[in-house]
Amino acid sequence: MQWVLAFAGGFLSTLVFHQGLIGLLYWADLAPSAPFAMDPVPPLGVPAVISLAFWGGVWGCPVWWFVQRFRGFGYWLGGIGLGAVGPTAVALLVVFPLKGREVGLEMVPAGLMVNAAWGLGLVLMMYPWSRLRSKGVKLTGRNGTDHGS
Repeated sequence: MQWVLAFAGGFLSTLVFHQGLIGLLYWADLAPSAPFAMDPVPPLGVPAVISLAFWGGVWGCPVWWFVQRFRGFGYWLGGIGLGAVGPTAVALLVVFPLKGREVGLEMVPAGLMVNAAWGLGLVLMMYPWSRLRSKGVKLTGRNGTDHGS
C-alpha cells in the first residue's frame, strides 16, 4: 500500500507543487515556458505534463524508501534535499542529453528549486502515512495480509 501511495504522492506532487512553482516562476517572467505543457510526447503521445507526473510518481517510490526512516526535521530535509538533487541530476546528466537537449549550468538552480518543491509535496502528502507507521498502525487487506510494508 505504501508504494501505491508513494507513487500517487509523487504524481500529484508533480501536478501541484512542481508545476505550481513553474507557474509562479513563469508568471514572474523567471521561467521560459508555461506549466502544464500539453504537447504530446513519444512513444504514446500522452501530454507532456502527464508523462512528467508519471515519472514523478516513479521517483516518489525511491525517495519515499529513503525518507521514511527519518523523523522530525530530517524527514522534511530529506524529502526536500533528495527531491531536489536526485531528479535534477538525472534530468541534466541523463535525460536531456539522451533527448538531444542542451544542458547549461543556468538550468541547475531552477531544476533544484522546482524539484525541491516536488520533494516537499511528496513528503507532505506522505506525512499521514508516516504518522500512522510511527504509531505502529498496520493496514491489512480483507484476507488479513499486511499492506504496511
